[in-house]
Amino acid sequence: MAKFGKTKYIVRQPIKDLQGTVLGYEIRYTGENAGYNGEEGQDFSAAETIYNFLTQASDNTFKGALNFMTFTTNLLMKQTPKLFAPEELVIEIGESVILHPLAMRFVERYRQEGYAVAVKDFQFSPRFISNLRQFDYVMMDLPHAGDASVRRLAEMVHSMDKKCVVTGVDTEELYQKAFILGADAMCGRYAAEQMFTAVHSASYLQSNFFRLLVAVTKDEPEVDEIEQIISMDASLTYSLLRIVNSAYFALRNRATNVHQAVTILGLGQLRQWIYLMGCRNEKGELDENQEEMLKLSFTRASFASELMRYAKNMPINRNDAYLMGMFSTLQFLIAAPLEDILSEVAISVDVKDALLNHEGRCGLLYDLILAYERADWAAINRMGEDLGLPMDRLPEIYFQCLDEVNNIWEQLIHSGGEGEA
Repeated sequence: MAKFGKTKYIVRQPIKDLQGTVLGYEIRYTGENAGYNGEEGQDFSAAETIYNFLTQASDNTFKGALNFMTFTTNLLMKQTPKLFAPEELVIEIGESVILHPLAMRFVERYRQEGYAVAVKDFQFSPRFISNLRQFDYVMMDLPHAGDASVRRLAEMVHSMDKKCVVTGVDTEELYQKAFILGADAMCGRYAAEQMFTAVHSASYLQSNFFRLLVAVTKDEPEVDEIEQIISMDASLTYSLLRIVNSAYFALRNRATNVHQAVTILGLGQLRQWIYLMGCRNEKGELDENQEEMLKLSFTRASFASELMRYAKNMPINRNDAYLMGMFSTLQFLIAAPLEDILSEVAISVDVKDALLNHEGRCGLLYDLILAYERADWAAINRMGEDLGLPMDRLPEIYFQCLDEVNNIWEQLIHSGGEGEA
């Protein structure tokens, strides 16, 4: 079995401002603190992790995003940041780099070349404060920092036109504290989820979107009912035709009505695309918060489905696992408690127990996905071994799923060749 510390895990976490806009993504990986004590072997481990990450991820993983990534002294000297364009990268550094005079000269050179720099785990000590002018972002771990320290840091960096970013925002208490203490942005599982704005009103039971959600998840869906629900709603109709006629599906002949679109897409695919249909407005548009929520939904769904190829003794199939990942964000799409929403939807009892109570083998799989998002390496290792997963393949599977989602967005959402209703 893989042991903690041998398997290299990598995850991407969104960094958002207080309005919910994504500033970029922090790339977290096991061993990212390696080399901070100057030991060559540990620094080599960090270099190996970054190299593996770059070879596993496609260009789409970085495209259109600002990636915050930790670099050690040796990696800075080896010009590793230049694997990225300046507009794609924020160079994160820690104490070992700050203590190394030559390394800081490299940091200054990178800034002159257009790269932004962030310092992580900021401390109120002369070595950090004297280098503050070199940083564009100053990061502090909120769970381990005192309130006075965060407030003081925010005031200090604002006076220098820098940004204060708090990390580790995994609970509601920390989320509220980040607002109060004056942070500019935050990173953490709770922050990532709570910044989404529900699209549908509390009258969700009467909404066409919810009626469609119930209809497509029935044990025996009725195609006529599904087509009727979609046809009665201009937004759903527009979105369905836009999806089917997009570059993603590359049809030879355009679908021109709901019946054709449903026939081409099929009920299985329709279940997967229903979130995208529900989020669009009458003009077929998404705002940035909705798009980020959809990406999270699709990533969780794809990751859960792929892990089912390896998980042992699971009571559900891959389609159920996909819905579990997708429905994990349903409360952010519909303004109602998840328990109330799921009570109306015909999905597996095991999936419901996992989403609501984190119970059973499905709950273990769901918790592993959440642990991966928050970079809880020890929990990933423990739960992955319980599920019988190939631990050395998790980063590869995760980034395959990210690439799949990014490919969807490139061809379906942002492609210049997407179809019109």
